[in-house]
Amino acid sequence: MSNYDYNDAQETLAYIQKFLPFNPEIAITSGSGLGDIAALVENPVTLSAEDVPHWPTSTAPGHSGKIIVGKIHGRQAILLQGRVHYYEGYSLKAVTFPVRVLAMLGVKEYIATNASGAVNTSYTPGEIIAVKDHINLMGDNPLLGPNESRWNERFPDMSHAYDAGMLKIFADLGLKTGIYAAMSGPSFETPAEIRMLRLLGADVVGMSTVPEVIVANAMGMRVAVLSCVANMAAGVDPNHTLSAQEVLDAMFQSTHKLQTVLTYATNSSYLEK
Repeated sequence: MSNYDYNDAQETLAYIQKFLPFNPEIAITSGSGLGDIAALVENPVTLSAEDVPHWPTSTAPGHSGKIIVGKIHGRQAILLQGRVHYYEGYSLKAVTFPVRVLAMLGVKEYIATNASGAVNTSYTPGEIIAVKDHINLMGDNPLLGPNESRWNERFPDMSHAYDAGMLKIFADLGLKTGIYAAMSGPSFETPAEIRMLRLLGADVVGMSTVPEVIVANAMGMRVAVLSCVANMAAGVDPNHTLSAQEVLDAMFQSTHKLQTVLTYATNSSYLEK
């Protein structure tokens, strides 16, 4: 039974390092249906999450559970092909455990991708939004409990959770920016909840990512999030029924566009500083 604590992370780290030709500088987590961005990795070394000690394995569709190490445009990179979610029954300590291990590997830049529903009615399915801030409505925080000072300070500042330099890179590509609201799921939100989120200032909504962003910031990584709009959120079109398959289909269509964005971002001289 894993506690997802510092000792477990040390065991995980030792196992993964046996297969690494280098310590990665940059990490990318792929969201629902976005696993094909693994094509960016050159000369990949692939591990199955099921074989890695203490690594949580996903039960969600569109998350294959692979850890892929290689180079992206000459940069030493690690790609997590899928993630686990709070709604799967995992604690947030488990959800964020891979991010802890990434930081211990020496990763400096963390880019997460996800699928989302558009709260902002000016957005359209298929758009990629650069997240500039978030609202945590999951009812939990991954830093709850006894503090582990070897990982992070007790009260990390979240004023600049999303790296300004990375946001500048995405702005140069013409991406819109927005605020991501995280809900626990797995049910999609109600129309009333979407109206509430709109009043709170949210632009997109999803069921992931924010716990990882909190931990990545706490451990000193520069963070960026690219949210792929899969559909309009509940109530925007009262005759439309939301489904998980719709999300996966939309993300499949977005993969090429996301690859283009990530190609530019990982090749940016800013990220090499």
